[in-house]
Parts: sequence; structure tokens; C-alpha cells
Amino acid sequence: MFKGILINKDEQGYHAALQNIDDNTLPEGDVSVNVLYSTLNYKDGLAITGNAPVVRAFPMIPGIDLVGVVEHSNSSQFNIGDIVIQNGFGVGENHCGGLAQKARLKSEWLIRLPNAFTAKQSMIIGTAGYTAMLSVIALEKNGVTADKGEILVTGANGGVGSFAISILAKLGFTVVASTGRMEEASYLKSLGASDVIHRDTLSNPGKPLTKERWAGVIDSVGSHTLVNACASTKYGGTIAACGLAQGMDFPASVAPFILRGITLAGIDSVMRPIADRKEAWQRLADILEPSVFDDIAKEIKLAEVVETANQLLAGKVRGRVVVDVQAD
Repeated sequence: MFKGILINKDEQGYHAALQNIDDNTLPEGDVSVNVLYSTLNYKDGLAITGNAPVVRAFPMIPGIDLVGVVEHSNSSQFNIGDIVIQNGFGVGENHCGGLAQKARLKSEWLIRLPNAFTAKQSMIIGTAGYTAMLSVIALEKNGVTADKGEILVTGANGGVGSFAISILAKLGFTVVASTGRMEEASYLKSLGASDVIHRDTLSNPGKPLTKERWAGVIDSVGSHTLVNACASTKYGGTIAACGLAQGMDFPASVAPFILRGITLAGIDSVMRPIADRKEAWQRLADILEPSVFDDIAKEIKLAEVVETANQLLAGKVRGRVVVDVQAD
């Protein structure tokens, strides 16, 4: 038996709670892990609250991220005692995830913890920081450089947004942060944003084309925000779309694509090939300084996960949430 968050759907409805879980609940996998830390992402919030049909099988342990120590391995790639990271691959959706003290996973989903990071730091980064890095790489590969102009980061107070600002600023880009919480402007500027704008300037229906401003965009919001970001992106610019906090809809015009030659780059962090994952984590190790971890994250215990998930969806959580799954 071990402790963890378990989601069930039965005659009593949809519910998630901290409880003792039998080892037989864990699905098949060739690597068993003693989990050290997990995280609380937007998708985890949706899974725990049931606000969206994220969970595909029941009972389910949520948690799309984890870091832990290998305690059993039938894989030649990993040995007992190795510290490994797991992001995505449907974990926490259709395969039991990281918000528990144990996990059983497939070796092809895992990478070793980079030497540059502690276990806790890797989860402060988690899927959010890794997605932000993938988004920055997409901008770079499409020719967006610091001398081209401002980069817009939407959903700036969230995990992806916070890391995107930090990464871009370290690389010399001029970053403008969009947020619904202007009281957090000083926090966003401490991460590296040069300016902060209210999300209302982007979140309502707008025109097919507006004045060119952004050399690139990292958008974790979707819907009208993404549409308006496209409409105001400079000729030849790139928008990295990596989230849907406002909505999945995209009520857009082709105008900015065919008249300004912009690129909309989709960022998938769930099924990303291992080679891309290793590249992103190595770039994070090269770019990030230890001080960023103090600014971006707060730590909670398993007993606080369900309540914090509700706060996260209500927009009351800043930056990253790290879960110490072994803490009493």
C-alpha cells in the first residue's frame, strides 16, 4: 500500500481524494519508481476536478509529471537507483501518474534526471517549463531572433508563461507579458518581462488584421487571445500555440497567414519523441539559473492537492506547484 490521489467515477459521481492505494492498482510497466516529487499542472487540475474529460480510465492516479528513484527495472536502459523523469505520454490520463508515492511506467517514456538539476528542481520545471522550452525552440527554428522585436507571452502568471518569460529573457529577447492579474506585474518583471499588459486587450473578438507588433508569440491561452496575437504578429513571425486556458476554439481569419506570412506552430508536449525531450531538457540546463526556482514555485503535500487544484483552475495560483509526495 502507498499514499496517493485516486480519481474514481461510480454511482456516487466523479471524485478525487487522498487515500491508501493497493500496489495492484498500478498498470503494467517495465520500470517501478519510488516517486519523490510530482507537480500540479492545468491538465491535472482538470483531471482532479472533473471539469474536462481528461481521465480516460478509472480508477486513475493523476499527475502528468514525476521524478523518482527506480526501485525495479526489467529494462536494460535503467538500473535500480537511477533517478528518472516522466512527462506526458498519457500518464495521469490513461495510465496512473505521479501524484502518489509509487508509479509503474514504460521505460521508453523516461529520461534520466539531468545533472544540472535536483529532483525538486526538475519538477519545478516539469511539463510547464519543458513546454515553454519547446515553444522557444519552435520560435528559434522559424527564424525568430532577439533583434526582430518583442515577444508576447500570454497566460504569463501560469507555469508555462512564467518559464517562457525567464527563458526568453535569458536569451536576450524583449518580452511582453499578458495577464489578468496586473497586481502580479512586479513578479513578471522580476522574471524578465519588460512590459506587462492586461489580457483584456487580447481576449475579446478583434479584427482579422491589426497593427504589427510581435516578432513571436508563446500562447498558452487559445481562443480569441490566440486569434488576436496572430492578427498583430509581424510579417514572417511565428506563434507557438501550446495551451487552451481560454478555450479550444480558434475563430480566426486566414488574413495574417496569407498577407503577412506568419507561422502558427503547434506545440505537443505529450507524445514528443525522446530526442526532442532530451534536447529541451539540455537547453533548460544550459539556460536556467538556480535563482529562477525560488521565484516560480511553491511546494505542497499530497493532502493539499485537491484544494490547490480548484484554486489553480480559478486562476488563484501563481507560477508552479511542486508536490512532495513523501511528506507527511
